[in-house]
Amino acid sequence: MKLNSLAFRLVGGATIWSLAALLAGGVALSSLFRDNVERNFDAHLVLLLDALTAGSEAGGDGAPRLLIPPAEPRFDTPFSGRYWQIARGSEVLLRSRSLWDQGLPPHPASDQAGGVSFHETQGPEDGRLRIAKRVVALPGAEAPFIIEVAGDLAEPEAEVRRFQTLLAWAFGLLGIGLVVAVLIQVHYGLAPLRQLSGNLAAIRAGKAERLDERLPAEIAPLAVEINSLLAQIGQVVERARTQVGNLAHALKTPLSVLANAAGEADGALPEQVRRQTELMRRLVEHQLGRARAAALGGVLGIRTDVAPIVRDIARTLERIHRDRGIAFRVACADRLAFAGEAQDLEEMLGNLLDNAAKWAHRQVGVRAEPLSGKLRILVDDDGPGLDESEREAVLKRGFRLDEKVAGSGLGLDIVGDLVELYDGRLSLARAPEGGLRVELQLPLAE
Repeated sequence: MKLNSLAFRLVGGATIWSLAALLAGGVALSSLFRDNVERNFDAHLVLLLDALTAGSEAGGDGAPRLLIPPAEPRFDTPFSGRYWQIARGSEVLLRSRSLWDQGLPPHPASDQAGGVSFHETQGPEDGRLRIAKRVVALPGAEAPFIIEVAGDLAEPEAEVRRFQTLLAWAFGLLGIGLVVAVLIQVHYGLAPLRQLSGNLAAIRAGKAERLDERLPAEIAPLAVEINSLLAQIGQVVERARTQVGNLAHALKTPLSVLANAAGEADGALPEQVRRQTELMRRLVEHQLGRARAAALGGVLGIRTDVAPIVRDIARTLERIHRDRGIAFRVACADRLAFAGEAQDLEEMLGNLLDNAAKWAHRQVGVRAEPLSGKLRILVDDDGPGLDESEREAVLKRGFRLDEKVAGSGLGLDIVGDLVELYDGRLSLARAPEGGLRVELQLPLAE
């Protein structure tokens, strides 16, 4: 999942909000549970305090007596976490057995008779105590008594911790489940976009002509518009092909008439007309080829198998140069494909192989292979070759190294133009056999 992808944004946003909501909910639930536990703890202490107050009276000597002990077994167990005592001022008059020989620390709260007050203090064995206190004036007593009931805060804290642990596990698993659910939802929700991307890749590779329009309602209109655009592009290309063909036929006829007329006469002028007419014919073919390639260069779905074209051209040239004994060695994978028009590939390879055969002594080698996402074609000959300065000069448009070799000199220009239109690369080097190596790098069809 890439950082700039829709999936990352959707999953990231949903995860952040989900975790934030879970965290806020967990804090709120924990706080509510703590408040509830503390209220219940205080209510239990008040209940014990009421029972203790109801069961107390003042004796004939004015000292307090406990007629009915509170129904709390922990009051009888030393340091059990539940304690009570009755005091007057700082003097402890009665205490629970759970306090053993200790007393509850005095608190500077008001000793006036009234309601219940709460405070926290340090208790036996360094325990933290919550104390409910009431000042009571018992009948027959000269002064009011302070009745206190205490409980160890470790109990409610332990209960809160257990709840928080359970809450953390529950919300953690819920958070993981939500993230997984978001991932599944995003993966399922973006599946049509991946399908659309795959269909476009198939069209670009020449494996399909239209997008599948059986998509969700939100994306189907996009597929329909893209199909309409592809159909329109196809119509434009077809019209361009037709116009280029018509222009070619329209120009070839007057050129043929001029050539025939010049051929019927003798002399320097008819010969000059014949040469210039042939040159014009080749220039027209060259420029028409460029126009056609420019019209088709950006069209999706063009795919041409390389091996049949290479083998056909090699067989044809081998027959043409049979009297010189030129042999062609071809190495090309059967499934290798060029992302372009077959006519353009034939034009490029035909010119390069024909030039190699003209200069070769005995053999011409052709190898086609994929290289870093490109189609790489190597054409080698065992001819005299070129030095570095000559190779640079040959790559210049319109330059001919040797006027004695038959041809108009436009072959390499045509190849260069076509390579340029396909955003390819043309380079010259020394072949292993000592002659010239021409390297083509062209778009590779998937």
